[in-house]
Amino acid sequence: MKIRKLETFTNEFVGFVRLTAEDGSIGWGQLSTYNSDITAAVFHRQVAPWTLGRSVTDLKALVGEIAEREHKFSCSYLYRAMAGLDTAIWDLRGRLAQKPVTELIGGTPGRLRAYASSMRRDITPEDEVARFQRLRDAHGFDAFKFRIGSECGHDRDEWEGRTEAIVPAIRTALGPDISLLVDANSCYSPARAIEVGRMLEQNGVEHFEEPCPYWEMEQTREVTQALALDITGGEQDYDMQHWRRMVAMRAVDIIQPDILYLGGMARTLQVARMGEAAGLPCTPHAANLGLVTLFTMHLLRAIPNAGKYLEFSIEGPDYYPWQEGLFTENPYEVTDGMVTVTDRPGWGIEISPEWLAMSSYQQSELAA
Repeated sequence: MKIRKLETFTNEFVGFVRLTAEDGSIGWGQLSTYNSDITAAVFHRQVAPWTLGRSVTDLKALVGEIAEREHKFSCSYLYRAMAGLDTAIWDLRGRLAQKPVTELIGGTPGRLRAYASSMRRDITPEDEVARFQRLRDAHGFDAFKFRIGSECGHDRDEWEGRTEAIVPAIRTALGPDISLLVDANSCYSPARAIEVGRMLEQNGVEHFEEPCPYWEMEQTREVTQALALDITGGEQDYDMQHWRRMVAMRAVDIIQPDILYLGGMARTLQVARMGEAAGLPCTPHAANLGLVTLFTMHLLRAIPNAGKYLEFSIEGPDYYPWQEGLFTENPYEVTDGMVTVTDRPGWGIEISPEWLAMSSYQQSELAA
C-alpha cells in the first residue's frame, strides 16, 4: 500500500503528521517537539519527496534512503522530521492490523512503572520537595528525577549551593525507599562530576544523567568508570555511528535514546538492540507529554532490555502550556505510580480537532 498524502499541523512547539495511504487509511505521527514549525518545513522539503508513492511496509529501507538522499544535511532537524513519518506509519500499521504498536514490535499492552520527572531548575529545594510529596500522595509515584547543576554549565550551579542542598533535602523528605534520579544536562567536567557523584552515592541516588557535555563521550566514560551509581545518556544523539561508539566504549551504564530526536521507532529499536547486545538497559528520554511519552510506553512494553521505569514529565500548563488540549482523551493517567499501554489500535489516540483547527497546515501529495 503506497503513501498518497502527508499533512502537517504545527505550531512553534508541537507538530503532528497525518499520513494517508492510497486506500484512504490514515496514521498519525509527531514531529519532534520544539521549533516544530521549522521541522515541518524540513519534512515537506526533504522527507516527503522521497516518501510519496512508497509502500508503508518499506519503513526501514525508506528511512535509510532518506538519510542517504539528504546526506549533505545529516543533522538533527532531518531526523526530527523523519520521526513524524516513522511514527505515522506505525500508527497506520496498527490501525490496519487492529493491534497496538507495542504488539507489532513484539510487546503486549499493560502497565509500566513511571518516574516523576522535574524539568525545572528555577525551583528551590523546599518547593521541589513539596511538589514531589504531593505527587507521591496523589498518584503513588515511588521514583523522582530532578535537576542539578546548570545546563551546559561549565561546573557552575544554577545558584550557589543549590545542588548540595536539594539532594539531601529530597532524600530526607521522601525517605530511603524512594528511587532518586538526577539530570545534570551536560554541566560538569569529569573531576567535578565525580565529586558530585560521590555525594549522590552517599544519598542513595541511583541514576546520574548526562554528567558531562554529551558530545564528549570520553569524559562521560571517565565518570562511568569512577562511580558505582548508574551513569546515563544519549538523549541528544541521532547518529548511528555515534551510538555504536558509545555502546562499544561503554560510555554509559544506561542508554537513553529519544524516539523523536533519533528519527522514529524503527531507528530507536536499532539502538535498543545495540544496548541489549552489550547488556545495557534502555531507559528512553521522554521529557514532555506530547506523543513522545506514549511512543516510549509502547517501546518499553516490547524491548527485553527495558529499564526500570518510564520518564514522565510532571510539568503542567504553568511551565508547558503547549501540552494542553492535544488529544481527545488523556493517554497519561497515573495510578499507583503506573501508566498503561492500552490495547487500542496503533497509538490508541486521536488528535483534538480543536487543536488542529488552530494549527498551521501544510501538505504534500502525489500528483493525480
